[in-house]
Amino acid sequence: MNSLARVVRWATRPLVIDRDDAIGASERLSALTSLASSAEYLTLAEQMERGGPNDWSIHRDAYRGSHVITRTGLDAVSRPRTTHRLHQLRVALAASLLLPGRGRWRGVANLALVATGAGLYPRHRYGTDGSDQVAVQSQAAMGVARIARLPSVQDTMLWYLGGQATLSYAVSGWVKLLGPSWVEGSALTGIMRTVTYGHPTAHRLAARHPRATKRLVHGVLAMECLFPLVYTPGGRLVRPVLAATNAFHVSNGVLMGLGRFVTSFASMHPAVAYTSAPKRLMPHRDDRFLRTLSAGAVVAGGVAAAAAWNRRSVVRRGWPESRTFTTSRGNTLSYSLAAGEQDLPLVVLEPGLLSTHEVLGWISESLTARGRHGVLGYYRAGCGASERHATGEYSLEESVDDLVDLLRHVAGERRVVLVGHSLGGEIARRAAHRLGPDVSAVVYLDSSHPSELTRSQVQRESGEQLSRQLGSVATSLRLGMGMIMKAPDWVVDLPALYRRTVAAHFTDARLWTTALREWDATYRDFLAHDGPVADLPVPALVVSAGRTISEDPVQDELHEDLARSHRGADGPVRRITVDRAEHLSFVTDPRYVHQVTAALAEFLDELSAADAPALRGVPS
Repeated sequence: MNSLARVVRWATRPLVIDRDDAIGASERLSALTSLASSAEYLTLAEQMERGGPNDWSIHRDAYRGSHVITRTGLDAVSRPRTTHRLHQLRVALAASLLLPGRGRWRGVANLALVATGAGLYPRHRYGTDGSDQVAVQSQAAMGVARIARLPSVQDTMLWYLGGQATLSYAVSGWVKLLGPSWVEGSALTGIMRTVTYGHPTAHRLAARHPRATKRLVHGVLAMECLFPLVYTPGGRLVRPVLAATNAFHVSNGVLMGLGRFVTSFASMHPAVAYTSAPKRLMPHRDDRFLRTLSAGAVVAGGVAAAAAWNRRSVVRRGWPESRTFTTSRGNTLSYSLAAGEQDLPLVVLEPGLLSTHEVLGWISESLTARGRHGVLGYYRAGCGASERHATGEYSLEESVDDLVDLLRHVAGERRVVLVGHSLGGEIARRAAHRLGPDVSAVVYLDSSHPSELTRSQVQRESGEQLSRQLGSVATSLRLGMGMIMKAPDWVVDLPALYRRTVAAHFTDARLWTTALREWDATYRDFLAHDGPVADLPVPALVVSAGRTISEDPVQDELHEDLARSHRGADGPVRRITVDRAEHLSFVTDPRYVHQVTAALAEFLDELSAADAPALRGVPS
């Protein structure tokens, strides 16, 4: 008992470390991370060659919307010889920081690692991970501390790094709580069976002992969520908490191959120990950073609230020409209508999951410019200016009912062409069955298929994670994080008229909350479906994105099934593939979308020639 008491007393004592030792330990551990990282890239240089996972000729497309100076700089850094030389330089800099010393040159070396790391980051989209990002945080803080040499500045940097560590663990833990696999305790088993991070022996053990695995998973959650307890008065929990986190990282290094995580996250722990020690033991420590941080938090909260209000006002106001309609479900839909020629079908745009009709802006603009077919764009209930008032659990049929009601209200005697992207294609298909002869045609743009989860392993695996991802972002945005969230890069590819509105939607919680509701219902619905879709004897155009087909051949079969379901149509049934286009880029990127709009225009003209429009009343 005396031995146990001594161990407990030792474990609950504050971990006291002086300023210079904290700075030295932090920069050496982060230097080890950078040394290992650059040595790895030098060893695997073939990954940067043409066709490799880090082929710059492909990755540079992600930065085509950046400033010309940025693109020029990235092109220069990403030349193979330059990249190689920079990694050699990083190896030398990191190695030098392992030597003894306290001079300002160490600060210069740290900041040089930060600069070269930031410059090379876009070059290595595959392989760069959280360990490199944490190392940059540590090196930036310690670089400033070394160069300034003022105790107050050094303490501020150590407080900053300690705060980063606390946020890293706590945010990671609380976000995991949004994922059912972590709450249920099955996350570890799932990770251990993956190709990238898996470990066969660990997977077998986890599957064999589910109760012990669940306790272990919950222990990880508790460790991350409760990490801020290191700052409990008296510093009595810092030793056990840091011991637990280091054990966690060592386990990840052994089982998942994430060795660099051990040194990178450990590089923040000296700052945690230094700042968590009681003030009576650290009389010379400057704690003004805490007061400044508190004041800054109040100001940032006010700015975030104002920014969120501004985004929500953009999202909710709709367009000047927008109108509203209340459906039989009680939902109020906001829609915009370009009338076109009354004797031609009305083209109805149905966007995909986590999307609005503005994302199909190039298609809308193309059709409007032709001046023939009318175009209807609307927000599904819960998106934009549309409100969801329906009671009970949401299902896809609710969106189908809303669309059918809206078309019965708007179309009048006109027939309609339903154009659906992604999930919108499935909603359009179901609405077409309901509308019957009043549908002139259905256009599927890389459409979802109700059997995709049961037939495609790729879709099933990504679908399992999607709810957690949508929920995490929605929660973050509700907490005011939209101010620091960057709109997707592809927004700059849209017509200028729609960019600000789409950016506002994607940084507002409203769109993500609606997407989460829609996906949860879709996931349940699709898991219950297996087999071909029902025949729909109306003309159709099925457009597939080339990358969708090449990355998951099952999608080719599913899209063929969609086309085959229209075989009894009295009119054209066409299927095309847009080479190299991705699921979203082929409706947003002008390099691909012109092929889609050209195919759609040709299809509409062929449709008109094959079947002269006849006016029909839409049944009430």
